[in-house]
Amino acid sequence: MNSEPTPDSAAARVDTTKPHPARRYDYWLGGKDNFEADRESADAVAEAFPTVRLAAVENRNFLRRAIRFLTAEAGIRQFLDIGTGLPTAGNVHEIAQGIAPESRIVYVDNDPIVLVHARDLLNSSPQGATTYLDADLRDPQRILTHPDLLATLDLSRPVALMLVAVLHFITDDQRPYELVRQLSDALPSGSYLAMTHATSDYIDPEDVARTEESNRRSGIPFRLRSSAEFARFFEGFELVAPGIAPVTAWRPEEWRPHPRAEAVSMLGALARIP
Repeated sequence: MNSEPTPDSAAARVDTTKPHPARRYDYWLGGKDNFEADRESADAVAEAFPTVRLAAVENRNFLRRAIRFLTAEAGIRQFLDIGTGLPTAGNVHEIAQGIAPESRIVYVDNDPIVLVHARDLLNSSPQGATTYLDADLRDPQRILTHPDLLATLDLSRPVALMLVAVLHFITDDQRPYELVRQLSDALPSGSYLAMTHATSDYIDPEDVARTEESNRRSGIPFRLRSSAEFARFFEGFELVAPGIAPVTAWRPEEWRPHPRAEAVSMLGALARIP
């Protein structure tokens, strides 16, 4: 018997008085599935980092390019997307199944409002499959042993682990490196890790201090990390060219005016797990 909450029961668990990263991100992307607390939190961040909406858009663009590479060039047909967020154009399954209809995707998020909208996420191609887990990155064993994941993905075959714009919400006391390693260690050789992360590399110390203060006021824990700290997540893995880079500079598909790195302040990388 499936003990997962239904969309109706999930709706009852939505706390509109507390901001959530998924709903705040939705607000920055111009969505409508957010509440006053989310908007106030988002605006508090924007006071110190006015280009945060641009950062959200460019982060989403990185996700699309990474999925295209994984599907079309690396031959990946299985995806584990943790920190999915609310549905928007260009979800993982839409891009992957547009190239390889047999692709299989597991989405994971801990915001009940995402489950309310899960029907939009679960519109798989007939040849492939998608499912959604109401789970938290901070509990990797629940994710990896969940019966719906095991019914959707074959963990003896390569999987792309997508951790896009989620690890900066994991503070140091929550053991971010250990969490990523537990997830990646469960995947076979030939799998991939795709990650983006907010960085302090392109911000002067005064702006870093203002950003950290605005994040405290936003009500959502947040940890900027340097490129050296970001690189630790990929130790022992084989980085795909161009390696660790600003998300705007990671395999751009065509020439266009790119925002400066400091306007986005987001690092991205993709690596093969040997």
